[in-house]
Amino acid sequence: MPEENNLLQYIHSHALWEGELSLKRGDYIQSFDKTDTNIYFIKEGCLRIFWMNEEAEHTIRFGYTNNIIAALDSFIQHTPSAFHIQALRKTEILMLSKSKFEEIIQAHPNLKEEWIVMLQALIIQQLDREKDLLISSPLDRYERVLKRSPQLFQEVPNKYIADYLRMTPETLSRIMNS
Repeated sequence: MPEENNLLQYIHSHALWEGELSLKRGDYIQSFDKTDTNIYFIKEGCLRIFWMNEEAEHTIRFGYTNNIIAALDSFIQHTPSAFHIQALRKTEILMLSKSKFEEIIQAHPNLKEEWIVMLQALIIQQLDREKDLLISSPLDRYERVLKRSPQLFQEVPNKYIADYLRMTPETLSRIMNS
């Protein structure tokens, strides 16, 4: 049984990683329509998850230093992902295959429970975000994200924050300056 009670601490502190990547700003670790069943730990830097259509990119999530990130659709279903994962600045990540990750959480029930709790929290966050996008004003969306994730405004360029909040960069700038 691991000494740590925290999945992130356990994963970060043990030599479990099967690879390490150094990314430059703009590099991708995952591209649309590719299957990627790895899980990534961000040692340093910032990533965004987004999808594209003919008109625009649509940012749905960010990951920062000490976060775990994955193309969850591909990770869970073993199918090509609908998403891209891109570095927003120089980023160092560690990677772990799904099979190795599953071995770890099967061997340590407390870590498996934490993984389930993390997934449940992610689902609730996504539902809250969806509700915000549907019924909240741009100002309300901005204030909620600022309260929930102040780090976002230190780590991520405003054009991606605006996209995440489904507003123009000009609207975001006006809100931030008011």
